[in-house]
Amino acid sequence: MPLRDRVRIIIFEAETPAGKAFDVALIICILASLVVVFIDTVVPLRARYGELFHVLEWAFATLFAIEYVVRLWCIEKPAAYAKSFYGIVDLFGFLPTFLSVLFVDTQYLIAVRVLRVLRVFRVLRLIRYVAEAEVLVDAMRRSSRKITVFLFSVLSLVIVFGAIMYLVEGDENGFTSIPRSMYWAVVTLTTVGYGDISPTTPLGQFIASIVMIMGYGIIAVPTGIVTVEMTDAMRRRANTVTCRVCSAEGHRDEAAFCFRCGSQLHERVVGQAD
Repeated sequence: MPLRDRVRIIIFEAETPAGKAFDVALIICILASLVVVFIDTVVPLRARYGELFHVLEWAFATLFAIEYVVRLWCIEKPAAYAKSFYGIVDLFGFLPTFLSVLFVDTQYLIAVRVLRVLRVFRVLRLIRYVAEAEVLVDAMRRSSRKITVFLFSVLSLVIVFGAIMYLVEGDENGFTSIPRSMYWAVVTLTTVGYGDISPTTPLGQFIASIVMIMGYGIIAVPTGIVTVEMTDAMRRRANTVTCRVCSAEGHRDEAAFCFRCGSQLHERVVGQAD
């Protein structure tokens, strides 16, 4: 097997001892880099160990940059990987550190380094939790339209109740405008209840009671939508095979070709008897 294919299997697959060892080492590096990012925000520790944190951050950023380049090298279509979700996450794992040197005003981008935590989910997804992750992602994707319609319905209720409360309560009770009344409707409908604005008239309190009761029912709607889609998605359990051409993941167990580019997932064994 060519070196390029061997490296691709180690980096993108998790079925071999070398692949598992690479994933474990990657998790350790990601978690260690996150620890450095977190404690670097503590002023006393930064004042005492700031130079050490700086060296460690550059070491991790260089390591992640090398890994990113190797991933691009071992995939037949590097542009597909670079434009994928995890490719962008991998890029932002080290890019802010290098930008902070080239541009003085980009120091605030250092906070983007916390995106490295998403890479932990990527590794876990490849090792043990691939099926569970695919079920959740598939359910959220399939329920996105229903949830969008639900959110627009909630927005309509917020506008209606906000306008009504603006007319009922008025400026003297804190409802100084329709947008501020809509803010009260959002807080009440979601059962948060900050209490900074509250109705004082009997009619306003009656309307608020209706909004509160509706809030309990509204909260359960998206949960039911996602639950139904998750039940349906359980039938489409994904495997850990990664396409060697475009790095697509999340194929079905019975899949023989990539759902994105159509490449063959499993290579035939040369010389195998028919």
